[in-house]
Amino acid sequence: MSLKKYGVLKGKAINKIIGQGSSPHYEVHLIDNTTDYRIAINVKSALAPSELLYLIVDDFQHPILAKLSTLATGFTALQSVPNAMALDFIRGNLFDAKLMRPLPHNVPGPDNDLNEKIDAYVQRAIGDERASVYAFGERWGPETVKDQYFGFLPGNGIHDIHMNQGNSGKFVGDDGVWQDGGLLFHFPSVASAGVETVAEKWVAIFLAFQSQCWHTDDQTGHCLGIIPPTNPSIKIVAALVNPEGDDVGHETVTLINLAPTVVDLSGWFIADKNKNRSVIGNLLLNAGVTAVVKLDGKGAQLGNSGGIITLLNPKGIKQDGVSYTKEQALSGWTVLF
Repeated sequence: MSLKKYGVLKGKAINKIIGQGSSPHYEVHLIDNTTDYRIAINVKSALAPSELLYLIVDDFQHPILAKLSTLATGFTALQSVPNAMALDFIRGNLFDAKLMRPLPHNVPGPDNDLNEKIDAYVQRAIGDERASVYAFGERWGPETVKDQYFGFLPGNGIHDIHMNQGNSGKFVGDDGVWQDGGLLFHFPSVASAGVETVAEKWVAIFLAFQSQCWHTDDQTGHCLGIIPPTNPSIKIVAALVNPEGDDVGHETVTLINLAPTVVDLSGWFIADKNKNRSVIGNLLLNAGVTAVVKLDGKGAQLGNSGGIITLLNPKGIKQDGVSYTKEQALSGWTVLF
């Protein structure tokens, strides 16, 4: 069925409440120019294991930021399609899922549980008048009653700020592609006497449940029951996304084989941000060797304003993925990942 009102809320954080109780959520009070909102962030899973998987990217870079930076405050409904600001943990190449770690929501001591990890950036956003918070998830409200945590009227907010595909049990109905939740913070640069003293920074927090799977159907988002490789042998290491002169037929993607044996890549695919595919022809990649795959321009095309590159096996299962920004797409230069 997927989420009913998926989108992103941009606002100013003014208050917060640490997640506690039997179904704890870290609560944040956000405002735009006219409206109050509450964003409810899961910090404990209802299904075992109870610890959520989390990843904080302290210097987040992705082509999606160019669109987010121009977004008006308030809630923006998003289409669950590629290249439209929607998040997808599997297809969007936002981060390396292997870097996610489980963490309890409440552990004695400083900076060692999920509440505290989130709180560090929320507190910073509250203290910085120019900082913006972007919450991706499902909208609720406006309600006819006051918000139960912060007391504003009408009640309004965002929840499901976590992965929303590959679910199990009663949550399968929430499955969908290009509708994952996430929490992003934008901290503008600081200048003194005309000199930048603190650089602009984007921080991203991604959350998922350990009960979710990481290979899902491209249409429904339901779990495919495929166990992903723990150490994928073929990696994307570089790409020429903006050749000098005409791009068509001159863009390339460089692959490396990390395995100790030869790998046959015949029939594999390179996909772009719009999920256009280019098939890889006859290619046997020896152990420890790189190969440059030239794109013919009829399938995958690597845009110069930022994009994503995904490597798929013959069954269409993702093996690796990277992203690059407009700033990286320098004419004639190869982007190193």
